[in-house]
Amino acid sequence: MALHTDSPPSLAAVALDNPSPQVPGGGAYQALYRRYRPVRFSEVRGQDHVTRALRNAVREGRVVHAYLFSGPRGTGKTSTARILAMALNCEAAADGEPDGTCQSCLSVRSGASMDVFELDAASNRKLDEMRDLLSRVALGTPGRWKVYIIDEVHQLTPDAASALLKTLEEPPPHVVFVLATTDPQKVLPTIQSRTQHFEFRLLDGEVLTGLLEEINRDAGLGLPAGAVRLAVQRGRGSARDAESALEQLAAIGGDQPGTAYLDDLVSALAERDVGGALQAVARAVSAGVEPRRLGSELVERLREAFLAVQAPALSLLPAAETGRLAEQARRLGLPLLVRCMESVGQALVEMRDAVDPRVTLEVALVRLASPALATSPEALLERLERLERALEQVAVDAKVFWERLPKGPGETAAVPPPPGPSGARVNAAPAGALPPGTSGASEAPSDRGLAPARRPTAPAARGGSQPPGPSTAPKAPSGPAEARLALGALLKGPSARTSSPPSLDPGPAGGGHGPLPPAGPSGPTPQQAPVGALPSRDQLTKAWGDTVLASLERPGQFYLAQGRFSEVSDAAVLAFPDAAVMSRASKYVEDAEAALARHFGLRVPLRLVVDTERGPKRHVPPASNSRPEPGDQDDEFLGPDELAEAPVAPAVPAEQMVLDAFPGAVLEA
Repeated sequence: MALHTDSPPSLAAVALDNPSPQVPGGGAYQALYRRYRPVRFSEVRGQDHVTRALRNAVREGRVVHAYLFSGPRGTGKTSTARILAMALNCEAAADGEPDGTCQSCLSVRSGASMDVFELDAASNRKLDEMRDLLSRVALGTPGRWKVYIIDEVHQLTPDAASALLKTLEEPPPHVVFVLATTDPQKVLPTIQSRTQHFEFRLLDGEVLTGLLEEINRDAGLGLPAGAVRLAVQRGRGSARDAESALEQLAAIGGDQPGTAYLDDLVSALAERDVGGALQAVARAVSAGVEPRRLGSELVERLREAFLAVQAPALSLLPAAETGRLAEQARRLGLPLLVRCMESVGQALVEMRDAVDPRVTLEVALVRLASPALATSPEALLERLERLERALEQVAVDAKVFWERLPKGPGETAAVPPPPGPSGARVNAAPAGALPPGTSGASEAPSDRGLAPARRPTAPAARGGSQPPGPSTAPKAPSGPAEARLALGALLKGPSARTSSPPSLDPGPAGGGHGPLPPAGPSGPTPQQAPVGALPSRDQLTKAWGDTVLASLERPGQFYLAQGRFSEVSDAAVLAFPDAAVMSRASKYVEDAEAALARHFGLRVPLRLVVDTERGPKRHVPPASNSRPEPGDQDDEFLGPDELAEAPVAPAVPAEQMVLDAFPGAVLEA
């Protein structure tokens, strides 16, 4: 469909024999899609690949005897067929274009031409009707060409289509057939092979917007830009549908029908707001929108949002509307967006036989807005992807937070500390170090469930003296020991969940790291921590799992990891499940005390005991007089470097093994 851009302002009324198209009560009013039907090839919008070929064929005299026009409704198939008929019989055709003003052109446009015959195959689809049409094909007409335009040719019965075949293949030399259809797959292949096939396309959003704006100005409708955009959206690429929607908006005075319920519905789905979704449905129904129509509009909105993100070039909407829908699609997320289209589409199918279609639609929306009610694999996958996106955002926030923390001289960028016991939090950083939106240490990444990570070396960052020894961070333990250390605080009882973690602030004068005692109403502050006081059990447990064990040799890591800190008095008491493990771990006590001194900046003596509360967790040997004493060798606790090759067992024939298993048996050959 198109507007007469290069025609006089009154051409539309003259061409349609309607000099006064808006006479009140006269019945002479013409719909917009009829008043602004194109009359030249150059006025057909969005179908240049078709009009250029037809114009060249008319200009060069290479018009074939049959054409097949296919495409969606309202894209100009019948209008182009009429323009071709006018161009073939025009008295003053120029460059393959009809002039639109001669008697032949005017009679074709008014439907009174003796040279053009239009047949609606939807209502004239039987064999007798086709025979009656073909019986007059050979008769002459006043014009040079006789043109038959058959609309919806795919609806012809098989007998009628077969009757058309012979005439379509070898028509009289002055006859041209133009077949139009919206479903070319249903046209017989034998008919398609006898025609030149042209496919019409839906109009792009920008092209359709330009067309409606010109009609709005030329017809004096005075509609705002928002009404034009709404008509383009309702047209969905069809010029006729868009013009009809524009005319409807003009009839109601330019007021745009409320479509905010669609935006509210999409927002409620994105925010998982069940109540908001139901309220949006209620507002739409109260405004007169039938539930089936609401579901169809929602599916179309979701599809346009999907195209706006995945394939913007395929969207038929203006650029501004495409950007707005792309933002809605990003809020929903691709998995939920696809699932919404599938679920609402399935609901539309079920609504055909539903007692109350509104209930069916509401149930589908509630399931989409409440992930807990959806148990399909797609819904579970969508929930997992939402969790992944949330964790990615947490990781980004954590990186920004720790990069902005103040650093000491020569210290590299800090990394997040590992998660501590339940309820424990890292001391609050200075106000300037917090990223926007954080309010203190409670927003530390360790409280959000990030994976354990090593903290920076403590003494230099705290302003204390740097003890001798290597300054590089030790390697973190891996395997079962890492899981034991990460969950060690949870095994220590209620006291681990109420005590305070070590502070990141500088220790008191003297360079030592002052550990904090348990927090309480009268507990000392970090500045009041006594110099030389041993760390608390929670501080030792955290340091033990973070850095101390990782700095030891592999055998030491293996044996010392079996113990846990049970109490702190004049020494740190490390309890082991049995005496055999404790005996082997005692070989590495000095290395462990040196590592603790490097970490805390003071000497922390260790005392090893057997854990009588926990008891052994591994194999308990049976009671006997040969129970190994502490220090005895036990293969259960051998390290990898203490293993030796076992002697090779002598080979025993299979026959002998059978005889040994069944005494008294005899093998027969």
